[in-house]
Amino acid sequence: MENSYFNKVFRVTEAIPFGKVTNYGAIADFLALGSARMVGWALNKCDHMSIPAHRVVNRNGELSGRNQFPNPTIMQEMLEQEGLTIIEHKIQNFKNHLWVPSEHLSIEDYE
Repeated sequence: MENSYFNKVFRVTEAIPFGKVTNYGAIADFLALGSARMVGWALNKCDHMSIPAHRVVNRNGELSGRNQFPNPTIMQEMLEQEGLTIIEHKIQNFKNHLWVPSEHLSIEDYE
């Protein structure tokens, strides 16, 4: 189950559009398998250069996963390149950039 769960998390993360972010809980809720913490665990195990894990933040828009990247500033730099403004490790106007998987994806494609 772990491997297939990780793959589902990776696939949802790959669907996040450029310039948008989601949070760990939104992915967990969409997949209905585990918790926000499990999503974080899965993303901690991914290749951060091929999976856009920089687009997944905590429920408050904070870059809580930044220390999992090779350099803790990479996550912020990547989001800024996509047009987001980050101040003190937090996305400004977070709700304007929030992408919720359940509003855009079909769970049948992830079963």
